[in-house]
Amino acid sequence: MGKSWLFSLAFFGWIILITILSLVRFPDDPVVGLEIPHLDKIVHFTFYFIAAILASFYQREVFVKRITFNKILLISLLFAWVYGIIIEVLQSTITTARSGDMNDVWANCLGGLIGVLLLKLWFSAKPVH
Repeated sequence: MGKSWLFSLAFFGWIILITILSLVRFPDDPVVGLEIPHLDKIVHFTFYFIAAILASFYQREVFVKRITFNKILLISLLFAWVYGIIIEVLQSTITTARSGDMNDVWANCLGGLIGVLLLKLWFSAKPVH
């Protein structure tokens, strides 16, 4: 079993956290004095950057030697993109406190892309088992 339970917990926990934070209403008042331009887009980028990385490590442990690392990265990227789009659609359709935003979709997709590219660069010099 190895580390697969740890990566499973981390990945699915992160996806649940993204879902809750994306669909639940929070107080409108930001932290006083905290005015960071485009903070929302930075948060979206970070959510899906981490999601893509965790998805890759999760799959790497679960599908040991059955799927190439490049396929794992592609699946992780597609998951991050599709899930990010789904969350934005859900924000537009099932919530009254949130609204979907195409710029959020772009931030989500960019986060996922940079996450898998970073892993590709990181592991390209190392043999993948």
